[in-house]
Amino acid sequence: MNREQLLMNYYKALSDRLGPCHWWPGDTPFEIAVGAILVQNTNWANVEKAIENLKMNNGLTVHGLRRLNENELQELIRPSGFFRMKAARLRNFLDFLESYSAECITDLKEHDTRELRESLLSVNGIGPETADSILLYALNKPVFVVDAYTRRIFNRHMLVHEDINYQELQDFFMDVLEENADLFNEYHALIVRTAKCWCKKTNSDCANCPLGSFLNN
Repeated sequence: MNREQLLMNYYKALSDRLGPCHWWPGDTPFEIAVGAILVQNTNWANVEKAIENLKMNNGLTVHGLRRLNENELQELIRPSGFFRMKAARLRNFLDFLESYSAECITDLKEHDTRELRESLLSVNGIGPETADSILLYALNKPVFVVDAYTRRIFNRHMLVHEDINYQELQDFFMDVLEENADLFNEYHALIVRTAKCWCKKTNSDCANCPLGSFLNN
């Protein structure tokens, strides 16, 4: 069996068991991008509090966020942790949009994906996972997002090595799968749900995991 077939078998097993994920939470593409920055080094529950604060203060548009002064922004996003650093990263992201003369993040949709990714990675505070999350979830670009959950699951199934880097892990999927944003979106969401429910860092539950049968093949 080739790698594409194997990965699609994994996807089908997860999808059949878990159903649609409707990922990623956010009312607008800009909110999704802000959430991708705020979720760094914290959990989503904390991000939700910060997002709600921004919503209540009209801070979830490019102009609304720019209107907030430094102290106001830091206070509103405080629940997400590292609030000073993340406020600076949000400002950097606004500068990135301005460099493209983008009134809204969706103005970037027509730009080349590779070019946008390189530009995002040049923004101080935006790494590969954050950049790819923005591209996939906010702009619907066919970029496969990988993370520690992806590495954990596929390493335990002896498909990738433990110290595989981000680019290698992303290529493991993107080299063989059809470039399809909907597929990439759903696949990553299913991986995250599986890691949180069954393939935990400790005390994993392989017997009940949707992918448990693959370990016996």
